[in-house]
Amino acid sequence: MAAEGCDEMSGNGMPEETSAMDVTEVAPPLPPPPPPPPPEVTEENGGSTDAPEASATPENCPTAPTGTNKEGELPADFERLWKAAHNNPQDFTSWTDLLQYSEQEGHVVAYRRALEAFLVRYPLCYGYWKKFTDLERRAADNNKAEEVCIRGLQVIPLSVDLWIHYINLLLGTLDMNLPDSAVRIRSVFENAVAACGLDFHSDRLWVLYMEWEKEHGNLRNATAVMDRVLRVPTQRYNTHYEMFKEHLNSHPPKDVLSSDEYEELRALCRQSQKAERAEQSQEEEEERPPGEEEPTTPEGADSEELIQKIREQVLLRRDKVYQDNEEEVRKRWNYEDAIKRPYFHVRPLDRVQLRAWHTYLDWEIAELNRDTRDPAQGDNTHDPNQESTEESEIPTQRPEASDDSATALQGDLRVRILFERCLIACALYEEFWTRYIQYLEPQSVGEARAVYRRACEVHLPNKPNIHMQWATFEERHGNLTEARRILEALEKSVPGLAVVRIRRAALERRAGQLEQSEALLREAVAESKERPTLHAFYSIKLARLLLKVVRNSDGARRVLQEALEISPDNEKLHLNLLDLELSGDPWASAEAVNECVTRALEAPLTSQTKLLLSQRGLQFTEEYSNSVQRVLSVYDVHQKLLDELGGTKREAENGDEDPEKISKTDDGSSTAAQTASSMSQVPSSTAVAGTDASAQAGYGAYSSWYQQPGYGSYGNYSNYGSYGYQNTWNYNQTYYPPS
Repeated sequence: MAAEGCDEMSGNGMPEETSAMDVTEVAPPLPPPPPPPPPEVTEENGGSTDAPEASATPENCPTAPTGTNKEGELPADFERLWKAAHNNPQDFTSWTDLLQYSEQEGHVVAYRRALEAFLVRYPLCYGYWKKFTDLERRAADNNKAEEVCIRGLQVIPLSVDLWIHYINLLLGTLDMNLPDSAVRIRSVFENAVAACGLDFHSDRLWVLYMEWEKEHGNLRNATAVMDRVLRVPTQRYNTHYEMFKEHLNSHPPKDVLSSDEYEELRALCRQSQKAERAEQSQEEEEERPPGEEEPTTPEGADSEELIQKIREQVLLRRDKVYQDNEEEVRKRWNYEDAIKRPYFHVRPLDRVQLRAWHTYLDWEIAELNRDTRDPAQGDNTHDPNQESTEESEIPTQRPEASDDSATALQGDLRVRILFERCLIACALYEEFWTRYIQYLEPQSVGEARAVYRRACEVHLPNKPNIHMQWATFEERHGNLTEARRILEALEKSVPGLAVVRIRRAALERRAGQLEQSEALLREAVAESKERPTLHAFYSIKLARLLLKVVRNSDGARRVLQEALEISPDNEKLHLNLLDLELSGDPWASAEAVNECVTRALEAPLTSQTKLLLSQRGLQFTEEYSNSVQRVLSVYDVHQKLLDELGGTKREAENGDEDPEKISKTDDGSSTAAQTASSMSQVPSSTAVAGTDASAQAGYGAYSSWYQQPGYGSYGNYSNYGSYGYQNTWNYNQTYYPPS
């Protein structure tokens, strides 16, 4: 019974080994669509396309070659392949080359070492757990083989194939003559059906359980197993019902049914028999010869008629269960049929497959919400045919204690099983892990944390987004120590990500640890001096922290000035330093603003950046300077910069009219026209992208406000022609700080 047949494809689309006890399965006639064809066996899952895997029985398990399990001498090419796999651990082909070579060489130590390292990296490849188990069996270490199998089941408890492999291992190694052996096997079966019995493709496990109980003469236990599986929507649901009928008809109901059910049905059928006989008693009594008694059945024995009636009642009860289960299968059939790759593979899934998983999850969660919804709320269930996208998300109602609590718990378990199935096929996609966590968190923070740990530490060790989500999750639940640990570990595993260091500094700032936050940013600034762009980025972040949070403007100024010595051509550093100076006391910082603008104009910056900085310096001087001479001096510098950039050309580019076309009149209309023209003299390069025309026009009105006639002798304040300057100031130019 522990012997295994040839490899075949399971309902999961994965290569599997069929027990000799397995019965022939017939595809269900309903619904009309046929079951999805199984995909090819993949080496990624440990399958072999050359020959069926030998069963792990004592008879056909060869012992290890003499001397091959000594640590001293590894195969010639093992070290080369080992280094290739570890130098690029994300290259799956290098791992399979190492495993194939080690297996072909028959070197137990080398093969064990390769399997250990591989399964740490790719634990969802259940076929290699089976190979690892068989390796230990061939090495005559049954305890080690069992330990390996249990490790695999802890990682992928939904693997029907691995559960069957484990059970067959126990059947081949335990002494079944001992009473404890049967108890242990039954316990493993119960653990298996609890872990993956609700899987749509769990038929083989249920059948193996039923057949094992029957083989050991436990007919009532076999019936109990059948009653359980008749309520589970599986791919071969109709086969289980046919097996139940055969089981019932092949044995007396007294031996098959539980004592309570048998006595209940027996009494019911006897009462029915008496009622039928009462109707016929008068006719039979008239025809019966005088003195002849009515024939009776011996006390304690059931007549064939009674036995048949009991069987009919049993099937009548089960038929209702079967019909309900068939309806559940119909609901799920198309969703299951759309899943073409339910096993793990390193190759990416296409968008159709990702959408299929999202759609299936949408529907299953909607079913749970429908089952747990108060009837008074109406039936607003999610349409299963509605197309789902990766961003789709159905709010989940946590099952509440009620009369239908069992149904709610069963629905919640189905959702969890489907998520776990999805996370085998889509283990490398963050979106499904995140969605599962969002489902679990309202129910159990601990379970959500466990999923985060499994995703980040096993399957997605180099994906920063989900690690940062985990850190946020821990911080939100008050576990700052764990949040720090997560971000520190991420920074070590994926060095050079600026966002991680910024997250660490922000975490310390929110925790009130300003000194630690500042220290993290200063460390980043010091370590990035060889990378000017990154150094400037960290310097700006540090300066903002010092200025806005620590209130140390002098420290922020020093940070930016030191950064400018390394990156004098970085415009963001100049802009942030100017922002810092402009944010202070306008009279005390006037000289600092002037120095900042002068430094920028002398730096190797673009013309557009220089013009922007000069414009802001001019605007600050005009608004806060107490000396008109100072204002004119700054304007001279700005005007010179405009001339250097090509004033005439810029006027044409900005749509200025030809001065000769401007009409000159004695009533001042020429001045108004000239002023209007000056409003459009702002170089196009200084305009801020994304600003709409209405906003620019609104700022332009600020210039025309000075043109109102009520100012009398002041004339047009915006026109500096009286000072002898060629162009006017651009009051409509407003600075928009960079985002």
